[in-house]
Amino acid sequence: MTRLTGKTAVITGGASGIGLASAKRFIEEGAFVFIFGRRQDVLDAAVAELGPNARAVQGSVVNETDLDRLYAAVKAERGTLDIVFANAGTGSMVKLGAITAAHIDETFDTNVKGTILTIEKALPLMGEGGSIILTGSSAGTTGAPAMTTYSASKAAVRNLARTWVEDLKGTVIRVNVLSPGAVATELAAAALGEEGLKAYGAMTGFQRMGDPAELGAAAAFLASDDSGFMTGSELAVDGGLAQI
Repeated sequence: MTRLTGKTAVITGGASGIGLASAKRFIEEGAFVFIFGRRQDVLDAAVAELGPNARAVQGSVVNETDLDRLYAAVKAERGTLDIVFANAGTGSMVKLGAITAAHIDETFDTNVKGTILTIEKALPLMGEGGSIILTGSSAGTTGAPAMTTYSASKAAVRNLARTWVEDLKGTVIRVNVLSPGAVATELAAAALGEEGLKAYGAMTGFQRMGDPAELGAAAAFLASDDSGFMTGSELAVDGGLAQI
């Protein structure tokens, strides 16, 4: 499969979980990938696994200077940018009545502010035919117990795509949302625990957790010209969780 041959991609949160699985799939399909994340040791391990068509830049999506370094590296080595997968995110379980301002700030800074800044900084390098992918969540549609801030932040991400379709008219740059549900990632394990993962997976139509590779395949579709007439859309890869 070579749908992404010659294309350059940036994946935030690209060193683990859905981001790493997507980086693997993008490279398999011919792309050159820059992964971006906060933990240098995890980035180094990911690049060693991904091979010569991957680069890593350390930083946070809420830090404009870090994002400037990321895109400067892309420009220096590749010149232009075809795909941005704004995948960095965070979330934890806090019930209504125990929510703090710090919890709200942490969640919205990464999931909303970070997503906006990631795309703002990328646009000068992107041209006609570019693809922007935002990571949503089934929780942004259905809500989830004790996930007030996370669910609200992902609903906001869904609306970013709708709004940016209008802002991007005339550029032929597409923006779509990839919304996972019960996927066995490090973030899900930390938030839910082993028993929580089993219970969450049992809620899907397949009665199992999804594999990050299944999300990577969907991300590759949204990154490729095969989804060329899709923009403002939400692609749910959630085992039916938000559909039933």
